[in-house]
Amino acid sequence: MRRASILLSASSLLAAHTALAAPAPPADILLTNGTIRTLDHRDSTAQALAIRGGRIVWTGPDAAAPAHADAHTRTIDLKGHMVMPGLTDGHMHPLVGGQNLIGCSLDYLPLTADGFTARIRACAANPAYRTASGWLVVRNWFQEAMQPPGVRMTKAALDSIDSTRPIIVLSSFGHSLLANSAALKRAGITAATPNPTGGQVVHDASGQPTGILEDTALNLMLAVLPHPTAQENVAAAAASLAAMRAQGITGFLDAWALPEDLSSFTALQKQGKLTARAHFAPLIEPAQGKDIAGDIRRLTTIRARYDQGPLTPSPSVTVRNVKLFMDGVITAPSQTGLLLAPYLVDKGTKDHPDWQPGPSKGPAPYFPLDILSPLLKALVTAGFDPHMHADGDGAVRLALDAIAATRKALPANDFRPAIAHDEMVDPADMPRYRALDTIPVLSFQWEKQAPDTTEGVLPYIGPDRARYLEPAAQLEQAGARIAYGSDWPVDPLDEWFALKVGVTRTNAPAAGARYAHPLGTEPGLSRTSVMRAITMNANYELRSDTVAGSLEPGKFADLIILDRDIATIPAEQIAETRVLLTMVGGRIVYSTGTFSPPVR
Repeated sequence: MRRASILLSASSLLAAHTALAAPAPPADILLTNGTIRTLDHRDSTAQALAIRGGRIVWTGPDAAAPAHADAHTRTIDLKGHMVMPGLTDGHMHPLVGGQNLIGCSLDYLPLTADGFTARIRACAANPAYRTASGWLVVRNWFQEAMQPPGVRMTKAALDSIDSTRPIIVLSSFGHSLLANSAALKRAGITAATPNPTGGQVVHDASGQPTGILEDTALNLMLAVLPHPTAQENVAAAAASLAAMRAQGITGFLDAWALPEDLSSFTALQKQGKLTARAHFAPLIEPAQGKDIAGDIRRLTTIRARYDQGPLTPSPSVTVRNVKLFMDGVITAPSQTGLLLAPYLVDKGTKDHPDWQPGPSKGPAPYFPLDILSPLLKALVTAGFDPHMHADGDGAVRLALDAIAATRKALPANDFRPAIAHDEMVDPADMPRYRALDTIPVLSFQWEKQAPDTTEGVLPYIGPDRARYLEPAAQLEQAGARIAYGSDWPVDPLDEWFALKVGVTRTNAPAAGARYAHPLGTEPGLSRTSVMRAITMNANYELRSDTVAGSLEPGKFADLIILDRDIATIPAEQIAETRVLLTMVGGRIVYSTGTFSPPVR
């Protein structure tokens, strides 16, 4: 009996040894002869990478690659090109971005009043832009860059084009719109219309509406604006995904998810046409803040309808974040961002300006702390991560105070709060991001001299506060885990320009000598930091960091092949980077033809 046991044990050991020695199943796809920047915790580099079942199964040297292939493995010779994880954009508005790609657009141009009117007049004459309802919607108006600086557009400009057909022009920043008289009439906006909570109907000296609506006042117009059809929304979502694929985006957060956003991208997912991991953050309006029970019911209903559960190699839809606005924007002319100290006003003359504290710190908090703190506690208890827009330093502090109260009330809860934009942060608040495990989601492309910063912000905050404008380096030095979010379509979708600005803090040469110097005296981030912000850190923000964000065995094969190595080229050239191939879950969703037949 004892001899039989010994023989059985020996047999088991031999079987185990044989199993350990057996080669791994061959890869479906093998990448070789490249520079593969894994962005793992060691920032290691490999030459080759193997994919099976939509996941990475091995990275290593070229010499070991043949062991992972057989006659059925598709081998791609990278010819020395760089591979990195696919980009994850931690804050964008993709359905609106798609609509902007296929509608009437002012293309973010710095326009004079005459140029503004001429371009809209051309759209009004184009039958392609006429909706069945008769409205004309104009997008991508770079309101802060109107020339000369200080120009303020009113409904009169649009009335000169057509005073009977409703026309609205949407600011690229997403916080303002301009309407003509016909549109104001449709919305019932008059001299007597009060400002809604968190918004403003701008009036002229006689008390009449100028046509400008700010922040939540936009809803007065959007409530009467005819909605696109479901088919039109799906077409816009498809256009959005096509733009993302070409940029190398393999995941995104829709940071203001309306029902049409969710339904449109879900429709594409069911058709097998979703080519990026789609995360959605439904909005809680300031007026809804007190109805906490109602908010939770609504959000959990949305989650139950759309969230598709644990992530898989094939892209899916998740609803695990919630969007809240703490304020608006700090740029003139809006100045709806909430500051700790007043905006400055010029009390001098054109030749001798005299900037002094004015009467305004911006609007009242959209969510006062006594409303925000219990709301956050309920949200995280229900399993949602708050994603809060805070542009001014006053709004940032408010958000951090509410997060601190929630951490104290729920010390065991592992919620991952994010504060988007963080354009001004008081020095005292910078260490709080790390202490509260709060992610600043920054739009690096704003960290440059441009009309919206040089003319639109700097004079109104003065040199002392200017040191803390776009404070990416200070936040990183304070230990914050920075994620990137483009806020597209606030700006054109150009992730590579944004990463270049994140490193150099300089504008494009085409911006001209006026904007050629770096913004402020703070350094830019390192290349590794900006790459991690748009990969690992954005995936941490979205709770997908265990399966995406780096190129490691076990993670999804979400990767991109680039035409240059952005870790070694001159920093200015990062903006010129082109994606040659985008892969999501092992499936090639975009290719220029260099490594695979073109996919569009």
